[in-house]
Amino acid sequence: MTWIPACLASNLLTALIFFPLAGALLLFFLPRENPRLIRNTTLLVTLAEFLLSLPLAIGVNGPTAAMQFVRRAPWIPGFGIEYHVGVDGISLWLVMLTTFLMPIAILSTYEAVEEHVKEFMIFMLVLEVGMVGVFLAIDLFLFYIFWEIVLVPMYFLIGVWGSDRRIYSAIKFFLYTFAGSVLMLVAIIALYFHHHEVTGVYTTNLLSMYELSIPVKLQFWMFAAFALAFAVKVPMFPFHTWLPDAHVDAPTSGSVILAAILLKMGTYGFLRFAMPLFPVAAFDLMPFVGALAVIGIIYGALVAMVQKDMKKLVAYSSVSHLGFVMLGLFALNVQGIQGGLLQMVNHGISTGALFLLVGILYERRHTRLISEYGGLFKVIPLFATVFMIVTLSSLGLPGLNNFVGEFLILMGAFQPMRGLTVAATVGIVYAAVYMLWMYQRVMFGTVTNEKNRRLPDMNAREVAYMLPLLLFVFWIGLYPQTFLRKMETSVSAVVTRMEEKRQAALAERPSGESLLARYFDAGK
Repeated sequence: MTWIPACLASNLLTALIFFPLAGALLLFFLPRENPRLIRNTTLLVTLAEFLLSLPLAIGVNGPTAAMQFVRRAPWIPGFGIEYHVGVDGISLWLVMLTTFLMPIAILSTYEAVEEHVKEFMIFMLVLEVGMVGVFLAIDLFLFYIFWEIVLVPMYFLIGVWGSDRRIYSAIKFFLYTFAGSVLMLVAIIALYFHHHEVTGVYTTNLLSMYELSIPVKLQFWMFAAFALAFAVKVPMFPFHTWLPDAHVDAPTSGSVILAAILLKMGTYGFLRFAMPLFPVAAFDLMPFVGALAVIGIIYGALVAMVQKDMKKLVAYSSVSHLGFVMLGLFALNVQGIQGGLLQMVNHGISTGALFLLVGILYERRHTRLISEYGGLFKVIPLFATVFMIVTLSSLGLPGLNNFVGEFLILMGAFQPMRGLTVAATVGIVYAAVYMLWMYQRVMFGTVTNEKNRRLPDMNAREVAYMLPLLLFVFWIGLYPQTFLRKMETSVSAVVTRMEEKRQAALAERPSGESLLARYFDAGK
């Protein structure tokens, strides 16, 4: 990091968080009658944001688990609340994924969003502020503020620019995620007062919370409150029902950001907050969370198989894929967590690409029904080739990105949850079934619908935003060490900290104590 000027290093994360907000304020002054200028300005802002984030990819030091590029300043000192941001190997690639996908999402809107362009772009930039802030916040109060900020622009993106049932889907999305967030806020407040009770200091600093020895009984209830908020966002079975509606009714760019970034806020929350803060509860509930993850894997795959709408099929595939991420995280070892973290990035790339491809077809035909297509390989061969690569990536073909993440997850989960891991492999088979069957019905056979005979192939703009995604599909698949190396030390530190706290708690437990007695005073 020595090659980066000190003034830039200390303010880089602040610039990353608030630069899109400056872009949104700039859009207010641009004439509404010139949507092309608004689109191009937004694209330039998101491209500049991506370039601004590149020093993180180069400068974050993999061999250390400490937070880097830290910026810390008093915010509400009377309550121990700070503006405290930093990045490490756990958050690095999620920040990079956010800044990487935003210009791609904006570029995909050039023909898809024609009304209220100015407001749409402002909401997209505000959304980026919240997403980047979530991944960089170290202060719990600051994290919660960014977490809630994300809800507002996504609510309007679905509710204003969505399809037929957009109001219903927007309200359902908001209520589900907001309800879970309120419980998390209660847990943050409880943690805040517990820290003062133990240390005499009021603070919302996450790193200080890591050092606390939290009573086992309290861990269970606090873990449950955090976990519910994160499980809704993932979404885990059975909290997933908002996701298909939101995906189907959101505009294409909204679906891309929702699948690629917003869902990862939930899995990131487990890894950054719920698991390391409450490790005893995390270890005790490993079989339960693992079982829910496997149910989500198989359920999501089975429901995806019977979908008639391509976008809904991809939405349910997300439920299945995020089940693998949760299985890896709750393996609670380095291999499983690294696999889960890498799979967060992989899912963002592959599923984001799938939503973009479905959007390209929708812009040409204004239908997503699989039955409306057939024989497209002969009509639009370039599109069909790109679709084939992304399909193979999504189902986990060796040599492509998803395979690496799934392999690490299964390897990490096999020892602690052998039966559940074997059951999870069924989801991989099902993924091949629903993805290949969908591709076969859309791309192969004869052209039976006359409307499909003159479909235009991908244009230069569409090729421009798909090529970077394909690059990472192959890069991660063929040389994942580029990405694993940066996260390994931070993941190892989390696992070590959790295991030490668990062992300390075990030493204080009565021998043979049951889970019910531990958390509910049963049997007393």
